[in-house]
Amino acid sequence: MTETKKETKTVEKVTENKFAVIKIAGTQLKVSEGQEFEVRKIEGKKGDVIEITDVLLISDGDKVTLGTPVIEGAKVVLEITSQKKGEKVNGFKFSAKSRNRTHFGARQLITKVLVKKI
Repeated sequence: MTETKKETKTVEKVTENKFAVIKIAGTQLKVSEGQEFEVRKIEGKKGDVIEITDVLLISDGDKVTLGTPVIEGAKVVLEITSQKKGEKVNGFKFSAKSRNRTHFGARQLITKVLVKKI
């Protein structure tokens, strides 16, 4: 019975090693299947499927493929899970002796995506 558990752990370890580095919404992300990420606003509705072709690196266990700058024919499939606004960021400007004070705030638009397939 202990041998079976060791085999199961080995299989899990191999699936965890498969990842890709993609370029999305002006940032680079290290993604693996089943993970969920928050990125800047991407056009689309909840449930839409997006294919990212800007794949910079793919690692599958011991095999690593590096693009120059992107890998030809590689793609990562993402699904939009939600669209929302992020937390409010408050800013404050102050000028000494002139009684000039300015307060402003902003909320970043965020898209949550789920990695379906590499």
